[in-house]
Formats: sequence, structure tokens, C-alpha cells
Amino acid sequence: MSDIAIPEARVTPRRAWLLLAAAFLTFSIGAAFMHSYTVFLVTFLTVFNWSRAEVSVAYAVSQLVNGLTSPLVGLLVDRLGARRLILIGGCILTTGLLISAHVNALWQVILVYGVVMTIGANCLGLVVFVPFLSRLFTTKRGLAVSVVQSANGFARAFSAPVATMMIAGLGWRGAYLWQGVFMAAVLVPLAASFGNVGKPPPRRRGETVHGEGWTLHQATRTPHFWLLFLVYMFTGLGSFLVALHQLAFAVDIGFDKLYAAYVLGMGAFLSLPGVILTGWVSDYVGRELSAIVTYGTSIIGVICALLIHSPDQHLMLWLHSCFFGLTWGARGPAITAKTADLFPGPNLGAILGVITIGTGLGAGGGSWLAGAVFDWTGSYRVAFWLSILFYVGGSVAFWALRRPPAIRR
Repeated sequence: MSDIAIPEARVTPRRAWLLLAAAFLTFSIGAAFMHSYTVFLVTFLTVFNWSRAEVSVAYAVSQLVNGLTSPLVGLLVDRLGARRLILIGGCILTTGLLISAHVNALWQVILVYGVVMTIGANCLGLVVFVPFLSRLFTTKRGLAVSVVQSANGFARAFSAPVATMMIAGLGWRGAYLWQGVFMAAVLVPLAASFGNVGKPPPRRRGETVHGEGWTLHQATRTPHFWLLFLVYMFTGLGSFLVALHQLAFAVDIGFDKLYAAYVLGMGAFLSLPGVILTGWVSDYVGRELSAIVTYGTSIIGVICALLIHSPDQHLMLWLHSCFFGLTWGARGPAITAKTADLFPGPNLGAILGVITIGTGLGAGGGSWLAGAVFDWTGSYRVAFWLSILFYVGGSVAFWALRRPPAIRR
């Protein structure tokens, strides 16, 4: 296959929608393997007798590595294109899954899941797809980003019940082994579906950069860049102070593990229409208003969790699952599309990658902090209150992004 990039202007509308579908599927598969750790976490508590903070370290490291490697992924996708990144990332993720079936110590889980698998999954994630999708769907950017972003919630929805059944039937080592086999089987077809679309065409010798959009250096000199960084970080903190430990919280209250996984999975499925609707609406009512509504909905979901005190409160568990699940990732399209709105151009991958460090810091910090808070207090309730606080902070920071920045040359 030729390595000559196909300019987005030559991509037909039908091909553009097929590429969007391929991005959704690829992101779903990679994210599902990473989200299934919430189920493995509960298993590790029993098998290895680790504390909540200890078992949360691998997930926290994963989120930090995800954020810290995003700038590199952004730079690579701007130069190599989606197809090569997916091949590289898929091979790394497959290796990590197969090795995970043989881990015996906490440091091994941290290294394999937190570093190896995370780097692989990041090459199958949002930073790879948003740059070329934002160029393909200039007038429907919010909708396109929301569709691919919804893959994260879709993956989270089905990964918990599927992983629970796999562990019950195959054991946790067998579950990891067969996940690795599946990733190896779908790797090449997934990468091939993108062809050479997604890599910006090379600049001709002597071609001017004037009017081509933002550079990373220019973007970092604006307050908007750092406000977006705070939005990503606060959103990660607010979400992962709850998300990683939802199942453990429900099991601690007294709910059956498989039943709780089913309820939380069904709620997470709502993120599909929630994310897509939010992204589509943001194209018309503005990114800020759309995002603030989702922050408020997530806060309602966290409050419902705070009201659960016994295993007979099935309705409250469903309400928590639905409200929190409905807006899981729903801020993503508005935030990511806002990034593309503010800093368009051929360097969007690098800019988005650096800003995404904020997500890694927030998600990693929130994941570990929730486990540590449980170890300190014997409850997740303080962590849930902190989640609400950070969601409010994210809303304030996002609202401050209403006016676009001017390029400083």
C-alpha cells in the first residue's frame, strides 16, 4: 500500500462516515480492555489481599502514563498517520494482555497494565482519531467527535459484565489470555480499514506556514490552553474519584457482584446516546452550555450514590448508574471539539496531546485518591464529595473559554 497521504478534501462523504465507524470500533476495543480493570480490581483484592490504595496504583499509573504519552502519540499521528499508530499500539496492547495472564506481584501489574497496555491503548484512542476527523467533519465537528468519544462509554458498558463472566468461567488469568488472542486477531483488519487517510500531506519546500493555524508554542502562550488543561484535569478528577471504584462500592454496600456489574453496565450504555446527543447539540447551542449541563447531570449521579446505605436500595443504585453513566464521557466531545475550535491546523494532534496530560493527571490522581480515602476512612463518601467539587471547578473553567484567542506571532 502506498505511503502517500490522502488529503481529507478528496475523501468522499461515504468514506468519511466509514472512517468514523472504524474509529469508533477501534477505540471501543482498546478502551474495553482498559476499563475491564475495574472487574480485575475486585478479583485482585481477594486473590492477593491488596489494599484499596495498592490495587488502585496500577490504574492511577495507567492514567498518568496515558496523559504523559499523549503528546508523543499526537506528534506521531501528525507524521505517521492512523494506520501505523494502530499497528504499533495493537501489537503493544496484545503483548501486555498476554503477559498479564502471568503476573504474580503488584509491581508487575503496575508495569504491565499501567505502562505497557496503556501505551498500546493510547495508540488506539482519541488523540489518534480527532485530528483527521475534525478535518473531515468541519461543519459537524461536535457530532463526529461525539460519535468516536461515545466508544469510551460503550466500552465501559460492556467490559464490566463481559469481564465478570470471563473471570467466572475462565479464571482471571484465562480471561487476560483470551483477551490477548482476540486483540491479535483483529489488529491487522482494524489498521487496514484506515488506509492512508489521517496523515496530513507533506508540506512543499518553501511553503509558508502563514494562515495554516496554530503551533504548539503559540497555543501554550494563551490562557485558553491552560484553561483547557484545567478542564481536562478537573474532569478526570471528578470522574475517576467515582468510576474506578463504583463496583467495589456497590459490593461493599452488599449488592451481588454480578448484579451490580449488570446495573452499572446498563447505566454506562446510556453514555452512547448521551455522548452523541451532547456533541450534536454543542454544534448548535455552544460547547460551554452543553458541557455545563453534563457536569450537572454527573453531579446528580454522584449524589444518588451518596444516598445509598443498604443493598435494598435498588432504585437508587439504578439512578446513580443512569445519571452518572448518561454523561460518562459526554463532556469529551464538547471539550475536544472546543480544542479543535480554538486551535485548528495541522498541529492539532500535538496540541491535543499536550492538553490531554491534564486528563492523565486528573484521572490518575482521582483513581488513587479514591482508594486511599477508603483506606483512611473506611468509606468512599469523602471521595464522592470531592468528585462533586472538581466537577464544579471544571464547569467554571469551561465557561471561561467563551471567547477565542488570537494568534501571537
